Amino acid sequence: MVDQSAVGRRFTPVTAQVEPGRLRYFFETLGESNPVYRDAAAATAACYRGIPIPPTYLFCLEMLDNEKSFEFLTALDIDLGRVLHGEQSFVYHAPVVVGDTLTFSPRVASVTDKKGGAMTLIVVETAVTNQDGVHVADTARTIVVRNG
Repeated sequence: MVDQSAVGRRFTPVTAQVEPGRLRYFFETLGESNPVYRDAAAATAACYRGIPIPPTYLFCLEMLDNEKSFEFLTALDIDLGRVLHGEQSFVYHAPVVVGDTLTFSPRVASVTDKKGGAMTLIVVETAVTNQDGVHVADTARTIVVRNG
């Protein structure tokens, strides 16, 4: 069972390139047709320095380019079969666009037992910086672990 000693624990940073092909596939899957996300001229007209990514795409990039995709679970001795997705959130500090190289730096922000210890909620916060060292976003995800 994960306890308070996990709070503050950091995991291997993940570096990901924002590639147009992958992003296009993401848009096709979602049915996204906004020209700002597909056309450089439309993005520029909307005051972006390139084609921007949609807010939730950061979670995809971190997962897709993570060479140790289950490091968090392994390090905290969590059985994947007991994990549920709780929630996710993000705060952008600067736009992320096609061509950016991002670094994701995750850490455990909190561990909370619920229902008399029947489940544990683990919040992992991730700071995201771009190739210029600009802090572009913070993401958070809550993992629910069913205990016992």
